[in-house]
Order: sequence, then structure tokens, then C-alpha cells
Amino acid sequence: MGTGIVAIALSAPPVTLPGAASAATVFWLLDLALLAVVALVGWRAWRAARRTGGPLLGHLHDPVLAHSYGAVAMGLMTAGAATGAVGGRWLGGGALAIEVVLWVAGTVIGLVTALVVPYCAITLHDVRADSAFGGWLMPVVPPMVSAATGTVLLGHLPAGEARATVFVLLCAGFGIALVATFLILPAVWQRVLRHGAGEARTVPTLWIVLGPLGQSITAAHHLTVAAPVALPGQDPDLLRAVFLVFALPVCGFALLWLALAAALTVRQLRAGLPFAPTWWSFTFPIGTMVTGTTALATATDLRLFAGLATVLLVGLLAAWTVVAAATLRAVRAARRTRPARDNPRARLVGSLP
Repeated sequence: MGTGIVAIALSAPPVTLPGAASAATVFWLLDLALLAVVALVGWRAWRAARRTGGPLLGHLHDPVLAHSYGAVAMGLMTAGAATGAVGGRWLGGGALAIEVVLWVAGTVIGLVTALVVPYCAITLHDVRADSAFGGWLMPVVPPMVSAATGTVLLGHLPAGEARATVFVLLCAGFGIALVATFLILPAVWQRVLRHGAGEARTVPTLWIVLGPLGQSITAAHHLTVAAPVALPGQDPDLLRAVFLVFALPVCGFALLWLALAAALTVRQLRAGLPFAPTWWSFTFPIGTMVTGTTALATATDLRLFAGLATVLLVGLLAAWTVVAAATLRAVRAARRTRPARDNPRARLVGSLP
């Protein structure tokens, strides 16, 4: 997710940037490589669970980790969208095929997580007043990603019933994620006000809130642009006005939340912010703000939004660089400190007299 969104943002930057296309290609290839590695690790874990008789989806019982299943769906669709945006000149028609497969897989998984994870939270998890955090949004946001990335596929469908049906389903996905986000946000806000930003490693999850906000702006723009194609007879000017009425207030709140999350993160940095996988929360949400403000720049033709999108893009690149470097350091440190029992050679040496 965090790498693919960089490729997407660079594929259509808000202003002309030298080398953006080449950089987008690099991030796209890296995203596909990471997706392959994660898929392999996940498949091996699945096989191990089946072999040992352990639960195949055991994390669903964990009140924190259960919400991370939404990342699977979003990761697939982000990789697909990056392939469609960047891979066409390298793969030709194959890029569209990959995009469709990943979009369908991500959409199906996302609809499942949007239902199953909240169900588990209601029936299995011990939810307290201070339990709410940004991660609660992850399982319900994938339908919004489906709406934002699925509009590019409409032009490849036959005009008429098929195209209109898919468009309506995309709008429904937009509504699922939007309403769910508006239900969860007050809980996160109340938790922050009453219980503080939380433990150091969870502070970065505050940035996740930007994800559905920025993605909703992007999705709303793409849907209003695609509406006349899917449902002929729609007034483009009216649709543009509807988009702005929605997107401008959402963008305003998103910028407020960005400032609040940044201030709390800086505060935690001064006290100590140890690396954790949650640091990747600094990437994808900012990326959705880049695409959202770029959409506003396109709709309004205002340099204000083009400049804002450019600043956010620079911030995204900086955040990705810092987080990727910290991840590599953590992986190397973990390998150096791996217990001897996990190293066959070390076990052999240790058994010698």
C-alpha cells in the first residue's frame, strides 16, 4: 500500500516533475516485488496453520490485529491501480488484465473484511472506552478504494446495463466506507480527547484517519467524472458542483486532522518514538491526500490545490524514505539478534563439545 500509492501519485503529479515517470516505474516494480514476497509469506503461514491444526485466521480474535486484514484488500487494489497507471507502457494489454484481477480480488476481500471484522469486534473482542484507534478504519475502507480505483475500468465495459450496474456498485462501495468512517471517527476523536494519543507505537495510527478522507475525495471526483459515461444524460457541471460541495469540507477537516496528527507525532518524537510496523501509517494516508488534492486541483484549476498537492507529494516521498530505511534497519537488527535455535548452523556449533 505505502509503496504503490507513491507510484500512483507520481504517475499523475499535480505539477510537471522531471523524472516523475521513471520514479513511478521504480516504485511500481518495487510494489509488485513486495506484494509477491508478502503473498509468499502469507501462503506459507496458511500452510503451516493447516499442518499444525492452528486457526487459519487466528488474528480475527485479536482486538488490534484483526483490523489489519483490511490492508490485504487495499494492498491488492493499490498494486492493481499502480499497474494500470504505470505498467501500460511496459506490459501493454497485460497491465489491464493484472489491474482487473487485483481489483476484483481486493474488492471481494474488502467486502468480507468490512462485514466480518466489525462482527468479530462486536461478538469476540473486549472493547473498552480507550480501545478505539485509527486501525479501526482499515477493514471498512477497502470499498472506498474499490470505488476510487474501479472507475478506470468502466470504459472497458460495454455501454448500457453492464457499465451502469458496475457504476452503481462503485457508488454503493463509496457509501459503505463513507458512512462507516463517519461512525468510527467520533470514537477515535473521543478516545484521543479523553485518554490521550496512546502508547508510543500506536501514535502513527492517528495518520490512518487521513486515508478514508483523502480517498473519499479521490473516489468522489472519479465517480462524478465517470457518471456521464456510465449513465448518459448526466450534467457534468452539476456533477462537478456536487463533487466540490462534498470534497472541499472534507479536505478542510483532513488538513485539520493532518496538523493535529503531525503535532502529536512531533510531541511523541521528543519523548521517544520506537520503530514499529505502524510507521507505515505515515505513507498510504498521505498518498490518498495527494491524490485527493490533485483531484481538487483538476476540478477547480486553482494553483492553491496544485501547490498543496505538491507539498503533500514531497512529504509522502520523505515519509516513505524514512520509513523504508527504518524498516531495513529493523530487519537487519532482527537477523543479527535471531536466537540460536532459529539458526541450524548455530545449533550445530552449540552442540559441539
